[in-house]
Amino acid sequence: MQNRPLAPVQYARTAPKWIAILALAGLSLGSAWADSKGPMVPPLPKYQAECAACHIAYPAGMLPAASWKRVMGSLDTHYGTDASLDEASVREISQWLQVNAGTYKRVREEPPQDRISTSAWFVRKHDELDPAIWKQAAVKSAANCIACHTRADKGSFSEREITFPKGLDARFRRNWSD
Repeated sequence: MQNRPLAPVQYARTAPKWIAILALAGLSLGSAWADSKGPMVPPLPKYQAECAACHIAYPAGMLPAASWKRVMGSLDTHYGTDASLDEASVREISQWLQVNAGTYKRVREEPPQDRISTSAWFVRKHDELDPAIWKQAAVKSAANCIACHTRADKGSFSEREITFPKGLDARFRRNWSD
């Protein structure tokens, strides 16, 4: 009569293989979550340094790849400013943006003028605000996320982290919940 291993022993032999498979799946999910509600992809240091010199380094997942390609291809006229970079930096940042660009449903659509603030999802998320709020000195523009989203510079735009900007006219408070 031949001894047969007990079921737990059989599973123990295959467990390391399954653990490795699940770990790899988790790593690949990390980049998928970057453009949804999961963990954000950490910004490329060069992207952070160059872009955050003038505005927050917007998460790559906020625009589709085609929009990022146009943005990076027209840095000499970047929304009215010359934001030119050396060729190596453009190549490195562009590659990172392409890999981490938004691919989920709300970001597949290329917004007018490749502006995050004109995308359908942005407009829908901010439709309860009086359009005059963007012109207030405490906010400056719809692109100045950090004025209200206290952790925007960390890539977090949770509604729980929104605050009423200091110096903002009180008449805008009626639609505020903090």
